[in-house]
Amino acid sequence: MMLIVSIPIFILLNLTVGSVDIPIDDAIDVLMGKDIGSEAWTNIILKTRLPQTLTALACGAGLSVAGLEMQTVFQNPLAGPSVLGVSSAASLGVAFVVLLSGSIGGGLFSRFGVFGNTALTLAAISGAMVVMFIIVYLSQRLDSHVTLLIVGVLIGYIASAVIGVLKYFSSEEDIRAYVIWGLGSFSRVTGGQVYVFVTLMSICLPLTMLLAKPLNILQLGELYAANLGLNLRRAKMLVVCSAGIITAIVTAYCGPIMFIGLAVPHLCRGLFITADHRVLLPATMLCGASLALVCNLIARLPGFEGALPINSVTALIGAPVALSIILKRNH
Repeated sequence: MMLIVSIPIFILLNLTVGSVDIPIDDAIDVLMGKDIGSEAWTNIILKTRLPQTLTALACGAGLSVAGLEMQTVFQNPLAGPSVLGVSSAASLGVAFVVLLSGSIGGGLFSRFGVFGNTALTLAAISGAMVVMFIIVYLSQRLDSHVTLLIVGVLIGYIASAVIGVLKYFSSEEDIRAYVIWGLGSFSRVTGGQVYVFVTLMSICLPLTMLLAKPLNILQLGELYAANLGLNLRRAKMLVVCSAGIITAIVTAYCGPIMFIGLAVPHLCRGLFITADHRVLLPATMLCGASLALVCNLIARLPGFEGALPINSVTALIGAPVALSIILKRNH
């Protein structure tokens, strides 16, 4: 209940707090289409803060669900979109498009508009899905989940190496555009892009609820799941595809956002004290959305010129959670 109440509160704070403070009453009036007598405030809310808030909302919910799915299917508490190389592969797909075809800010994509964003999304999905299929293939042949985790890390290193080669042969303008993209941001999705992004996430996230039963069975162990009649290969493929597509879409629009997908599932397990994915899936959506809104709020607190890279904020929150998991399991 507190999570549901917290989201509207954080949304209002994201709309009102920043370099220009706007009264809550005026922010609500703008959302309701009323004239508040200040065109500047109206533009700030509708053209900057509202798209940023919606992006953070969808991004946090999506990455959290993807992290929960991957931790369950691989039976690894440190599994996540970034740890297993999915985000790196999605970044590699974007790097091929950006560094070889033009910069995000002023090259090919600015002229083609939505088609450029579609190309980025498809490139990120392609890169992420290739790696996800590799991981699924190896997971059926490797007995140790630690070995699989190492494979994911190595895939991330390979992707980084290829990106480095692409940077070497690219122009300075393209490199700068890609580096800025790689810092992660909720403010990059503007105009009509935000509605496309939110629509895609609104389709993908509810569909994950259909995977609650297979996820509950998978966490019991593969042998027990097979005895219960679950088609392991089909179930794994569905979960992996769901997590991969969500991660790829988020990465394409927001850049590689770290630690949210790793930390939030553990926070929800601790808060709700349950392993039932019928509870955990909606809980991680809400908790991830709230955490992303808080991170976005911190990233553009008054006193900062512009906004801090969102990964700097998510790392400060997510890294201690990951460290506590390691220490707890060691204990």
